[in-house]
Amino acid sequence: MDQRININKIESEAYKGMYMLEQYLKTSNLTPIQIHLIKLRASQINGCAFCLNMHSKEALQLGETAQRIFVLSAWRETTLFTDAEQVILEMTEEITLISQHGLTEATYQKAKETFDEHTIAQIIMCIATINSWNRIAVSTHMELI
Repeated sequence: MDQRININKIESEAYKGMYMLEQYLKTSNLTPIQIHLIKLRASQINGCAFCLNMHSKEALQLGETAQRIFVLSAWRETTLFTDAEQVILEMTEEITLISQHGLTEATYQKAKETFDEHTIAQIIMCIATINSWNRIAVSTHMELI
């Protein structure tokens, strides 16, 4: 598959905005592992090989286990993820698949029981950011790095 346009080169201001979102996420209440779980699960759903490749490598470097990455798409069938991570993964799936039913009231209530409002907002922003990156990477055929 041939790479298409390079938005970073031809519309660098747009990329600067995306990079600012990434910098914001680094200052959030989310742990680096939680951020990578969000990025990996959304990228699995969206079929984004570029982001899956990048965030798997980064998660492993941060101490994430290969086992958890391998079973991430079936997280409901394991005991490998904490209660907080399960809420984050459920939010990630529902928001990524927003056309199905969006963030359900049941999941939102679980989030409220687990996180404060700032953290919920940060989770939503992280999910929105990776979904944007996925759409950029998939539509432009970004090459694996």
